[in-house]
Amino acid sequence: MAEIENIILDKDTRNISKLKKYIDKDFVNKSAEFLLESKGHIFITTGFYIVYARATETDGPPGSVALGNALKKLGFSVTYITDKWSYDVVDSILQDEDELIDFPITSHIESLEFGNKLIKDFSPELLISIERAGLMNDGTYRNWKNEDISEFNAKIDHLFEQFPRSIGIGDGGNEIGMGNLYNEIIETSGLPDNPSITTVSNLIISSCSNWGAYGLIAAISKIIGENLLPSVDLSKEYIMKLVDSGAVEGMSGKKYYGVDGRDLENDSICLQRLHDHLKNHGL
Repeated sequence: MAEIENIILDKDTRNISKLKKYIDKDFVNKSAEFLLESKGHIFITTGFYIVYARATETDGPPGSVALGNALKKLGFSVTYITDKWSYDVVDSILQDEDELIDFPITSHIESLEFGNKLIKDFSPELLISIERAGLMNDGTYRNWKNEDISEFNAKIDHLFEQFPRSIGIGDGGNEIGMGNLYNEIIETSGLPDNPSITTVSNLIISSCSNWGAYGLIAAISKIIGENLLPSVDLSKEYIMKLVDSGAVEGMSGKKYYGVDGRDLENDSICLQRLHDHLKNHGL
């Protein structure tokens, strides 16, 4: 599985790959095995608001929906969770039967209560976060520029604080799950001096969070013996639909078909390499 890790950490522009030495060598495969131990219902949360663009970014939702579709093929039921700032954008690439919850932007106490009710109502087996802001030490939520985005971010991380089984996928140090490597992030140049403190059971780091989700799907595919990855064309379609629904490319804050500074073709390199990797293993 080390090859999958190398693929999803390639083309790193933020030094996230420097954290690889601090986590389990087989972190993608271990997350896949951990996920497959679950049965029943899974929560997937995503949506990162770009304050200087007044819009949600394209990284996160494509990987979330691709993972959700793969899990449904395996018999899981999936509920997606985001907030009002990302709701319409995420909804634009969901299937009609998919369930999407609008987590309210409110106080920490009320957010904790809302999260607790969701867990009681749905009884999920596992929580997964893909490119979702995590809580900072000072009680705020911040982007990669260290700008306070608390006003535009529901406190969905409170779900993860009260649930024992979770996976976090991130690419910048400020996402849910990066609390696992809090001290290491602080000591790594190019990463936030004020990273997220929100922890998860299993952490996946990647050059782009969508790529981390695709890497997880590829690892699951190898375990079960079936390629569950979305096609390259479908991933491009997701990005185009997101932008047409109001999303922006996160690095520039502009409305064009791209993710984290990469156009559609360059963004597709990771997914194509994962398909080639699975093909080389007979899938």
